[in-house]
Amino acid sequence: MASIFEASSFRFSPPPQLAWARRVLIKPFASIPAPYPVTTSPELIENIVSGIRRVTDAEILIADGTRNGTPIYPIYETLKYEFNRVLLLDVKDSIFLELENPLLEFFATATFWVPNLVLRSDFLISVAPFHVAEGKGRFTIANLLGLLPLSTKKGHDTPEYQGLKGLDTERVLADLYFTLPFDMAVLEARQRLDYDDDPLSGTPTHYGKIIVGEPYEVDTVAARLMGEQPEHLALIERGRQILTEVSPGQ
Repeated sequence: MASIFEASSFRFSPPPQLAWARRVLIKPFASIPAPYPVTTSPELIENIVSGIRRVTDAEILIADGTRNGTPIYPIYETLKYEFNRVLLLDVKDSIFLELENPLLEFFATATFWVPNLVLRSDFLISVAPFHVAEGKGRFTIANLLGLLPLSTKKGHDTPEYQGLKGLDTERVLADLYFTLPFDMAVLEARQRLDYDDDPLSGTPTHYGKIIVGEPYEVDTVAARLMGEQPEHLALIERGRQILTEVSPGQ
């Protein structure tokens, strides 16, 4: 069950299993050189890092990638992502491995190419701002798209996520949830940002909340706040029911 906190007094409290982690991966939304609410704020990440340090001395990684394939490090600098004993990484520099979707009846794709840094981490946290793009919620599960490899750029076109061209984004997000099982999500809902195709021209609305929990649960709470459930959350609910039915002892 996801928990809602007042943003003004939020202090990240790590779950018990995080104490056993030796490597923690934090995936922010940091692909655009603009401050919160366009991207994940450095203050929230620092809050999470400090909470992790209270229970473990695990290696902490932060990773994201740009949508046009350019290096992300200048954006990290612009966003003031400077954290003590935290390694900042560019997803495009990873080795990518093909993972099978655990759903036998997948929604869009049977496999995803996933960076090895995800597979080598013991605890995975998606930390995202509250975005609504063209009326569709884009929360902590949608944030995972930034971990996927980009296809080769042609001319001035924005590269597609590799192997996903022409596929329905809502169905891809549902499959991605099951193939990349993140342990925790933190939604930075201090503000909600509504936009059409460019978050830089979005309209913010004050919410003053931080939502923490399992990614599907967090995004479901965000959808309630938004007043409309994105299609990929309904698909995930169906997929979870299917997995429960086919798993013995569940």
